[in-house]
Amino acid sequence: MKREKFTNRQDQVAFHLGQHEKECWAPYQGLVILELKDQNGNVIQRIEKPNVVTLDAGIHAARLFKDKSEPNFGALMLAVGTGASGSAVSPDAPNSKQRKLNNEVERKAFSSVTFRNASGVAVAYPTNIIDLTCQFTASEAVGALNEMGILSPISSNTATKNHNPNAYPTYDPTVDVTNYDVLLNYLTFGLVSKSASSILTITWRFTF
Repeated sequence: MKREKFTNRQDQVAFHLGQHEKECWAPYQGLVILELKDQNGNVIQRIEKPNVVTLDAGIHAARLFKDKSEPNFGALMLAVGTGASGSAVSPDAPNSKQRKLNNEVERKAFSSVTFRNASGVAVAYPTNIIDLTCQFTASEAVGALNEMGILSPISSNTATKNHNPNAYPTYDPTVDVTNYDVLLNYLTFGLVSKSASSILTITWRFTF
C-alpha cells in the first residue's frame, strides 16, 4: 500500500480535507419516510427517499448562528402540495433553489420530535439524529400529492402564509428572507393519492 508522506501538519490537514471533501461540506443528511394508511390501518403506500437541502437553509442556519432569537422558528411545519414540475407520476427531481412549494395544499406543525442514537433507538437526550414527524388525518391534505417541504414560517398559524416571491427556477439571493416563510428542505415524489378517509404520516430523519 502506498503511504502519503507529509512535511508538516498543514499538509496533513489539507490532505484529509480533500479525502473527505464531500462529507465535510454536506451540512446534514436527510431521509424522508412517507406512509399512507387506510381507515383500518392497512398500509396503502410507503416511500423512503433522501431529501434536498435548499440554499435558503444555509441562510437560515447563518441567521441562527448570528442570533438564535432572530428567526421566529426553526423547522416548525411540514407543507404538502400537488405542484411538482414534470410528470405527476414521475416528477422532476427537486432542486436546492426551491423557495416554496409550487402548489401548496396544506401545512401542519410537526406532532413529534424524537432524538435517536446511532442504533436508531429513541432516547431522551439530544443526539445528532432527529426525527420530525407530521400526521395528516382523514380530512387533511386531501389531493394528488407529489411535493412537500419543511418550513420555518414567520407565523405559527398554519392559515398565515408568507411565500417567498421567487418561483423556481428564479432565485434572487438579494431577497430579504426575513420577510417570508423559509423553505428548508424540499422533495418531489411519485403520486400519493390522499383521500378523505386515509391517514398520511411523514417523518423527516436528519443526521448531522
